[in-house]
Amino acid sequence: MSVSDMDKGKAADRIAASIEVSPKQAVESADLPGLFPRGVRVYITDVGTDSNETLVAAAKRVHDLGYTPVPHFASRRLTTKAALESRIKAMTAEAGVHDVLVIGGGLERQAGDFSSSMEVLETGFFDKYGVTQIGVAGHPEGSPDFSEDVAIEALRLKKSFGERTGAQIRIVTQFGFDAEKFVNWAEGLRASGIDLPVHLGVAGPAKITTLIKYAAMCGVGNSLDFFKKRTRSLATLATSHSPEGVVGPIEKHALTTPGSAIKQIHVFPFGGIKKSAEWLEERGTWDIKTSLYPSMNSQS
Repeated sequence: MSVSDMDKGKAADRIAASIEVSPKQAVESADLPGLFPRGVRVYITDVGTDSNETLVAAAKRVHDLGYTPVPHFASRRLTTKAALESRIKAMTAEAGVHDVLVIGGGLERQAGDFSSSMEVLETGFFDKYGVTQIGVAGHPEGSPDFSEDVAIEALRLKKSFGERTGAQIRIVTQFGFDAEKFVNWAEGLRASGIDLPVHLGVAGPAKITTLIKYAAMCGVGNSLDFFKKRTRSLATLATSHSPEGVVGPIEKHALTTPGSAIKQIHVFPFGGIKKSAEWLEERGTWDIKTSLYPSMNSQS
C-alpha cells in the first residue's frame, strides 16, 4: 500500500480539526513552531484586552509559521467602524489573513458602533480586503443572551449574506460535552433552512477543575451541570478529561452519514495547546495532514 493510500485510509477514520490560541500564545509561545500541520486553522481569540498591534502581530506569526490564522472579531467589543476597517486592512496586508471568525462578543452593553455580528458583516470591509472565509457562532446548548428563535434567524441572515456576497460561511460552535445533542443540533439546522457547514466545538484534554472553571466563564450551563454530577469527590476532581467520549460519536456520525453538516471539530485547548496538539497527533488526526485540510477555496 502506498503512503497516499495509507493517508486516505486514515482520512476515512478521522475528522479534521482546528484549534485556538490566545494572542499572547501566538506571539510568544516557543511551542508553536511545528506544533500543528501546515495549513491548519489556528483561531486567535479576542477578549478585548489586546491592542490592535498585538492582534495583528499574533496573526502574522501564525501565518509565518505556516498555519492559517483565523482572528476573532468580537462585535460588541469593537469600537468604531474606522478602527474595524483599520484592523481588517492590517490583518490582510501584514498577516495574510483571508479567514476570520465573527462573533457577538458576550458583552451586555456594546463598547462602540456594533451591537451584532451582522452589523460587522454588513460593513463590507471583509469583502473589500479579500476575506473570503467567515466563521460565525453556533450555540447547540442555547445562549443566555437570546432565544433559540433569534439564534436561528441570525444564522439564516448570515447564510443569506454569504449567498449575496460570495463569502464562504461556516458555523463554529461553543464547546460542550453532550455529543448526541450537538450532532442533533447540527443536523437539525437544515429543517430551518440553514445548510451551512458546521464545526463542532470540543474541549481538549484538561483537568476536570479547569473545565468546570471555563464552563462557568463561557456560560455553558448544561455542560457545567454535566460535570457537577460527575465531580462530587475530590478524587474525581483531580482527574483529567479525555475528549474521546465526545469526539468519538461526533466523528463516527460525520464520517458515516452522507451529506452530514458536520465537517470538523474545533478544539478549545483549556489544558494547554501542546497537550491538545499531542492528543490530536496520538489519535491520528494530525497525521492526516493535507488530506484533511483542503484548499481554503473549498467550502469546508
